[in-house]
Amino acid sequence: MAIAAAAQDETAHRFAKDQLKAIVERIERLEEEKKTISDDIRDVFAEAKGNGFDVKALRTIIRMRKQDANERAEQETILETYMQALGML
Repeated sequence: MAIAAAAQDETAHRFAKDQLKAIVERIERLEEEKKTISDDIRDVFAEAKGNGFDVKALRTIIRMRKQDANERAEQETILETYMQALGML
């Protein structure tokens, strides 16, 4: 009976170890893919800059396009209010 329990514990331990290893390897693979995609994005921004586009403006537009229209309008209103208060408009 004790031998069977020990074997079962060993099997559970091996399963957990294999599962942990698989998770770590998946994360490492995804991190590498993320780096590759990040490099590709940087290359596209460099291409845009080379074609005369303002990269900072492009980044702002991309960030804004990710936002909900209502959220974007609210932020623009707040920004305009602050700029008026500072005499910038």
